[in-house]
Amino acid sequence: MSTAISPTAYNYKVVRQFAIMTVVWGILGMGLGVFIASQLVWPQLNFDLPWTTFGRLRPLHTNLVIFAFGGCALFATSYYVVQRTCQTRLISDGLAAFTFWGWQAVIVGAIISLPLGYTTTKEYAELEWPIAILLAIVWVTYAVVFFGTIVKRKTKHIYVGNWFYGAFILVTAMLHIVNHASLPVSLFKSYSAYSGATDAMIQWWYGHNAVGFFLTTGFLGMMYYFVPKQAERPIYSYRLSIVHFWALITLYIWAGPHHLHYTALPDWAQSLGMAMSIILLAPSWGGMINGMMTLSGAWHKLRTDPILRFLVVSLAFYGMSTFEGPMMAIKTVNSLSHYTDWTIGHVHAGALGWVAMISIGALYHMIPKLFGRAQMHSVGLINTHFWLATIGTVLYIASMWVNGITQGLMWRAINDDGTLTYSFVEALQASHPGYIVRALGGAFFAAGMLFMAYNVWRTVRASDPAQAEAAAQIAVVGAH
Repeated sequence: MSTAISPTAYNYKVVRQFAIMTVVWGILGMGLGVFIASQLVWPQLNFDLPWTTFGRLRPLHTNLVIFAFGGCALFATSYYVVQRTCQTRLISDGLAAFTFWGWQAVIVGAIISLPLGYTTTKEYAELEWPIAILLAIVWVTYAVVFFGTIVKRKTKHIYVGNWFYGAFILVTAMLHIVNHASLPVSLFKSYSAYSGATDAMIQWWYGHNAVGFFLTTGFLGMMYYFVPKQAERPIYSYRLSIVHFWALITLYIWAGPHHLHYTALPDWAQSLGMAMSIILLAPSWGGMINGMMTLSGAWHKLRTDPILRFLVVSLAFYGMSTFEGPMMAIKTVNSLSHYTDWTIGHVHAGALGWVAMISIGALYHMIPKLFGRAQMHSVGLINTHFWLATIGTVLYIASMWVNGITQGLMWRAINDDGTLTYSFVEALQASHPGYIVRALGGAFFAAGMLFMAYNVWRTVRASDPAQAEAAAQIAVVGAH
């Protein structure tokens, strides 16, 4: 059954803007990642300047890849999906435009302030209070646009992808506002409103849920729309998707304390974080299996469709990193893995393998439709990008696993008389080959983004704006 919609166009302009900026920020954020990875191989690349040191550029890298690249991908796809599945235009073009320009302003603020050393020092929440307030205003506006569009929907049903996007928007607002509560002492310096172990607990409640809601729940919304669309198959189990949603949002919020094992945090809170992290494996794998099984009867398409390959391989990495995370939350495993490169490998299994690859697949699906083209300029370039991304991710993760376990074992090795067998510098020397492989893997991934940028540029250059607008105004959208 197909349903005709009125000829009022969807607002594709803001989706196009966010889609293009996803690619731009992806190149800058990943390029900076390769640069700071190279600083760990060749420390002279710090240039003995305060604003180009690893310590200043590393938070800029995380902000660019999470909030600039990942954030723009989430804005673009959520605005696209909510219009298509609700069969109605965004509730306000003006507010949607404000979210685009406001978000870019936040990112520019990060690019200026972080290398200058203005930072709260909180992981993933480094932006000082004036920028944090702007971010909160933009985010609340985003919520108004998204939920306002759902309220005026022309379909009775709210598609499951929108439930995931909605939860991601609401919980991210709560996390950001609570964790950023602070006392400003000057224009670019503030102190947290919390102290000691309480501050650490709230920070990692925020920090892990930035992963759990910003980098997981939002991208699952993406998965539930783009995997069935690209595979041209209905989602494997709609019932499982609902169970997946409620289980995920119920459990994820409790997992943060696993970042604080063996610290001043009360032992019961550490154990609670560990237990919830292990239970979280069930809904995570439920969602991964639901996405994978959607390809039942369509697996042959992977041979010829590199976009579907991006989407499916991202699900494989999601499954792997959501198995690894609960394992690393177990206290005995954590005693080996914590503070080592294993953690960095785990984060990038999720960031490169899951978040980036599903975003890239979604963009390749959307961009031709946004610009009135039948398909991307070159399928061959998408294929090249896929292999660069996959090989780059595997090199990155494997090198960090080897480094992390090496570091953990060397740090805990003791002689018969109880003294440490190895110095920290010896562990660092043992890590050096891994850092070379990591930089190489990152360079592969970033190179793939350059191929993507060229492919997108050629697709956009050949687009017919009138045809794109006509496509946005057309009259028929299949029931989702």
